[in-house]
Amino acid sequence: MASMEVLWGDLLRHRGEFEQFHLKKAFDEDPYRFNRYSIEMDGLLTLDYSRHRITDKTLFLLETLLETAEVRERFSDLLAGKPLNATEGRSVLHPALRGSVAEDLTLDNGQVVAKDVAVVKARLYAFAKGVRAGSICGADGQPFRDIVNLGIGGSDLGPRMVCHALQGWQDGPRVHFVSNVDGAHLGDCLKGLDPARTLILVASKSFTTQETMANAMAARRWIVRSLGKEAVGTHFAALSTNRQAVEEFGIGADRMFEFWDWVGGRFSVWSAIGLPVILALGPERFEDFLAGARTMDQHFAKASFRQNMPMIMAALGLWYRNVWACGSLAVLPYDQRFDDFTAFLQQLEMESNGKSVRMDGRPVSRPSVPVIWGSAGTNGQHAFFQSLHQGSDMVPCDFLVAAKPNHADDAQHQLLLANCLAQIDALAFGRDTGIISEQMAQQGASEADIERLTPHRHFAGNRPSTLLLYEQLTPNMLGRLIALYEHKVFAQGIVWGVNSFDQWGVELGKDMAHHLLQSLQSGEKSESDPAIFHRLMAYRS
Repeated sequence: MASMEVLWGDLLRHRGEFEQFHLKKAFDEDPYRFNRYSIEMDGLLTLDYSRHRITDKTLFLLETLLETAEVRERFSDLLAGKPLNATEGRSVLHPALRGSVAEDLTLDNGQVVAKDVAVVKARLYAFAKGVRAGSICGADGQPFRDIVNLGIGGSDLGPRMVCHALQGWQDGPRVHFVSNVDGAHLGDCLKGLDPARTLILVASKSFTTQETMANAMAARRWIVRSLGKEAVGTHFAALSTNRQAVEEFGIGADRMFEFWDWVGGRFSVWSAIGLPVILALGPERFEDFLAGARTMDQHFAKASFRQNMPMIMAALGLWYRNVWACGSLAVLPYDQRFDDFTAFLQQLEMESNGKSVRMDGRPVSRPSVPVIWGSAGTNGQHAFFQSLHQGSDMVPCDFLVAAKPNHADDAQHQLLLANCLAQIDALAFGRDTGIISEQMAQQGASEADIERLTPHRHFAGNRPSTLLLYEQLTPNMLGRLIALYEHKVFAQGIVWGVNSFDQWGVELGKDMAHHLLQSLQSGEKSESDPAIFHRLMAYRS
C-alpha cells in the first residue's frame, strides 16, 4: 500500500482536475448526484454531501488515505481500552459511558469498566429522580426549583449545549450554567434565584479548577449568607473525583459523583458531568440520548466508507483543509436552541486536534484542525453570510436542520427550512451574469447601470457545503449528532498523527495566570510583563 506522503501527493495532483469543475454543471450533468453522494441512517438522519467539489475518484483517494492511516484499527484499539492518549498514559473510553464497549473490558488497574459505569449511573439516576420528585430537597424541606452548574470547558459546554438544544424536552427544574471567572457571570445568574430553592453543582474532576472553584466559593458564601453554613451539604453536589477536597468544602460523599481519567472533559457530557441534563430531562430521556450516541458508535465501527457518516465528514474535512488550504469551517445550525452547538464543536475539534506535534514528537507535516465558527441560522444570514457567498476565501459549511420543529408553529419552521435550503443552493450554484443582466433589464435598468452593477450582484457559487437533515432534534438524535462529530475528530486526528486526547496548550496560560494573580494581590511587579503591569496597577489605584 502506498505511503501517506504518496497519497497526499496524489490528492494534491487530483485537485488540478477541478479547474473546470462547477457544482452547477455537475448537477446539470448528473441528476442522480444526490443519490450517489448522500447517506441515510434509519430513515431519521441524512448526510447530504453532494454539494462538494468531489468525484468518485476523490472519494477513492480519500478512502485509501484513511485506510492507510488505519483509522478503523485505531478505533478498535480505543474500544479495547488501549492507551491512545499516550502523552498522559490513559485509555480513551467515553464510548463506554453509552454502552459501546465489551461488558468484561478490564483495564490494567483491574477496573471493570462497564460495571463501574453502571454503578455511578445508578447513583446519578437515583439522585436525579429524588430531586425531580422533591424527596431530595432544600434545607427547609421544599423542592428545588433551580439548578446552577458551575464548570468550565467540557464541564460547561457539553451539558449547557445539550440542555439548551433539548429545551423543549425538559420537564425538571430550571437549569442555569456559570463558567466564566468574571464575577458578573455568577452574579447575574444568582440575582433572580432564591437560595432556598437552588441546588448548586460543582463540576471539576480535580476540585481545584481555578475558575470553577472561585465561582463555587462565591456561591457557597451566597448560600451561607441566606441559609447558614449547615445548609451547604444540602444545597450542593459535586461532580468530581477528589473526595477529600469535596468533603472539606462541605459536601458529603453521598453527593459526590465520580468519573474517570479516561473521560476527557470535551467528551464528558455522557458521564456524571451530564447530571444537569439528567435533572432537566429525566433518566429515561438521558438513556435515549446515550442510545443515540451508541447507534453512531456502531455505525462508525461497521459501515463501509461510502456509507459511513463520520468517515465521509472526516475525509471531506481533510480534503479542504490540506488540499484546498481552507483555514476555517462554518457550522450553521438552523435552530435557535442549537446555537451553542458551534461553541461546543470549537472545543471538541480545536482542543482535540489543534496540535503541531505528532504522537512521535515530530512536527506535523501539514496543517491540522481549521478554525471552527458560526452561529444559528437565520441570524448568520444577516451577519457573515455575505462573506461566505462573495468573500475572497472559500469556507466549507456544515448546515444542520430538522424537518419537524420542537415547537407548535410549523409555518415559521417552513420559513426556516426554506432559508436553509436556499442558502445551500445559493452557495453551490451561485448566479451568473447573464441572469443578472436579464433581471435588471426586465426591471427597467439602463445598459450603463447593468454594466456597472452586474459585477457586484454576481455570485460565483461552487462553494462547498454539507447538509445534515434529520427528522427532529430529539434526545436520541442529538446523541447521534454529537457522536458523529466525535468520530470525525478522531478519524482526522489519526490521519494527522496527533494525540486528539490531551490539551497541553491549555496549561501554560493557567500557570502564568497563577503567578500574575500573586503579583496583583501583592502589588509587586510582575517580571513577565512589567510595563503593562504598572499601567494596570495605576488604573486600579
